[in-house]
Amino acid sequence: MRPGGRFVTATLITGASSGIGAALALRRAAAGATLHLSGRDAARLDVVAEACRARGAAVRVAVLDVRDAAAMAAWIGAAGRLDLVVANAGISAGTADGVAESAAQTRAIFATNLDGVLNTVLPAWEVMRGQAPAADGVRGRIASIASIAAFLAVPGAPSYCASKAAVDAWTVAAAPAAAREGVRLTSICPGYIRTPMTDRNRFPMPGLMEADRAAALILRGIQAGRVRVVFPWWLGALARGAALLPASLVARLAATQPGKGAAPDLGEPAGE
Repeated sequence: MRPGGRFVTATLITGASSGIGAALALRRAAAGATLHLSGRDAARLDVVAEACRARGAAVRVAVLDVRDAAAMAAWIGAAGRLDLVVANAGISAGTADGVAESAAQTRAIFATNLDGVLNTVLPAWEVMRGQAPAADGVRGRIASIASIAAFLAVPGAPSYCASKAAVDAWTVAAAPAAAREGVRLTSICPGYIRTPMTDRNRFPMPGLMEADRAAALILRGIQAGRVRVVFPWWLGALARGAALLPASLVARLAATQPGKGAAPDLGEPAGE
C-alpha cells in the first residue's frame, strides 16, 4: 500500500522535532502511513507529531539521544517493518572569531553527526535485510543527512565538515553492499536550509532553501534510488571546485567571512 501515492508506508526519522526532520515527517504523513519520530525536545516533537496525526498518519514518538547506541538499536528493532529510515539528527558549530574549537565541541559534533548516524543506519540495515522485499525488490531505504560541507574543508567549521564528509563517504561506499541485500542507501548533501541550525549563522548563505522544499527534493532522490543527492547542484559544484584549490588559499578566502558560531548548548542538537 502506498498512502497518498507515496512510496513508503512506515518511516522512521531522527531529529524530527524541527528543520528538515519535521518537514520530512509532514511530507510522509498521510492516511495509512506510520511514522516513528525521535528527538530530544519532547515539547517540539509532540507538536510535529500532532500535525502529522492531523494528516491521518499513525505516529509513535520517542525522546531519544542518537548517541545512545543501545537505546537506538532497541527503538529501531521494536518498530516493526520499516520502509524508509532517515538519519537526520545533527548539530552544527564552528570557530567564530578565529577561536579554535574546544575538545568538548569537537567530540559532541562527531558523536552526534557521525556516531548518531551509524547508531541509526546500522540497526536499520539489520532490520531491513530480514524484511520481505516490496514489489520493486527493495527491502527498505535508508538516507543519511550529510551536507555540501562534506565536499570542502572549511576552517570555520572543521568538525562539522569532517563529520559530514565521513557520513557521505561511508554511505556512498557502503551502498553497493547494501544494494546486494535489497537495501538502498542514500547520502543527502543539501546546501543551506532555513532551520534553527542555520538561524545562528552570521555569514551569507547562497541558495538558502526552505525546509519543505528540501524535504521534497530529498524524498524524490530517495525514490529514484540515487546513492547521493546534492542540492542546489551549483553550490555542490562550487564546493567541489573550491576543494581543488590549495588549502592555504581556501583558508585565506574563508578568513574574510564570519565563522560559524560556537555551540550555545552542546547537550541539545540544534536540528538539521
